[in-house]
Amino acid sequence: MSAVENVPDERLLIEAAQHDPARFAELYEQNFDRVYAYIASRVHDRDQAEEMTAEVFHQALANLSRFEWRGLPFSAWLIRIAANKVNDRWKSASRETELPEEPPVPDVGLGAERAIEGHAMLAKLVETLPDDQRFVIVRRFVDQQTIREIAKELGRSEGAIKQLQFRALQSLKERARSHS
Repeated sequence: MSAVENVPDERLLIEAAQHDPARFAELYEQNFDRVYAYIASRVHDRDQAEEMTAEVFHQALANLSRFEWRGLPFSAWLIRIAANKVNDRWKSASRETELPEEPPVPDVGLGAERAIEGHAMLAKLVETLPDDQRFVIVRRFVDQQTIREIAKELGRSEGAIKQLQFRALQSLKERARSHS
């Protein structure tokens, strides 16, 4: 059976699950591998991937009554939920690795003090970037990952990562100029 022939069956299955949550198990079975693979390719930790996959299906079941059929595969909705979970995890991870608000300033010359202030300002400006740009900047310049490594982690092309990096750097330059 082709994917096109399967669409009416999926729609009927979704409608059945909306009326009887016990029917959601069939949707879970059909889509688990795809959702898990999506998350695992971005998280790289089996326990986290399993936990997040469970969260995706829990959220999907909780919100199934609000799902509206628009002709797209049900997996597209699940992947959108998964993408949001992954982004939320990245946000949490970036917050956990932040520096303390007032780092100790060593008693060194005026030039070093200005450099420290510059780094602090830059760190604050990086925090104002959109999530995907901030993630690329942190991975690229703090974690010193290559474009290829970041692309693989995010499941995007190297060109897309270069574009995110370019936009982030341009934005940082503009914001730094307005703060000086």
